[in-house]
Amino acid sequence: MHLMSMIQSYVRTATSSWRNQAPAFRIMRLWLGITWIYAGWDKATDSGFLTPGSSTYIGTQLSGYSTQSPMGFAFNKLIEHATLVGGFVMISEFAIGLATLFWVAPRLAAFGGFSMSLGLWLASSFHVSPYFLASDTAYAVLWLSYLLLLNSNGKRKGFNMSLERRSVLRVGITGALAVAFAGAGKFFAKAAPTTTNSAAGKGAKIIKLASLKVGGNHNFVASNGAPAILFRTKTGVFAYSAICTHQGCTVSYSSSSKTLKCPCHGAEFDPNKSAKVVTGPAQTPLGKVKVAVSGAWIIEA
Repeated sequence: MHLMSMIQSYVRTATSSWRNQAPAFRIMRLWLGITWIYAGWDKATDSGFLTPGSSTYIGTQLSGYSTQSPMGFAFNKLIEHATLVGGFVMISEFAIGLATLFWVAPRLAAFGGFSMSLGLWLASSFHVSPYFLASDTAYAVLWLSYLLLLNSNGKRKGFNMSLERRSVLRVGITGALAVAFAGAGKFFAKAAPTTTNSAAGKGAKIIKLASLKVGGNHNFVASNGAPAILFRTKTGVFAYSAICTHQGCTVSYSSSSKTLKCPCHGAEFDPNKSAKVVTGPAQTPLGKVKVAVSGAWIIEA
């Protein structure tokens, strides 16, 4: 009975908050809340997000951030705990989105959304030019504006402050819902993007030389768990990391342009010129993966 009472209070507070807000404020709150829940759900239903070796693994994204972000040194440390970082980000997105929609510690939720957007800007879109192509900056400004509106409303309406002081149980309910949503995602999980994982360590076999024609390429997982792509030419074999040096997305080979293309922001790399950048916003070439021919096999050297 006590639980039902708390849930009813939770819903009543949320309903009342929507009625007492201006239409423009409601639109901002609805957009931010739904977007953050969607972001969490997108990760929760991606079976590769927390799976080392998957092309969408959070660790590969952090690897990309470490080479491009002005805070790269911090991401190098986070890579060691990539799965925990991914879980924390996923649950935080659910919690911020739910708290925004249900009016739970709204200032804290807004500050969390602002901090996350600012962090993503430093991580992934710091070098995007022109700046308005980076959605992270737009969300940072939107969250900051929302937070300032909350503060100005709080000065005129005392109920906002009192609600936050009494919201410990409601914060607990929101946290529990965030964890539940994250767990429920596995029942709707999309199949993880797969690559041939024959490179369990240095010297491991990748593919038989005869199976890779001259001029062909082959996706595999390197010994560090990151996606990679192998090429064979008349002069030999070579391979690169498939992690885009801009935002950590996974590049793929385009036979029409003969480049490695990133699906996120359109960066292109020339595999025949040491994976140098052909088209931005990436600024550095793809990392090289050492490979060699050993007998009938191509191996990771």
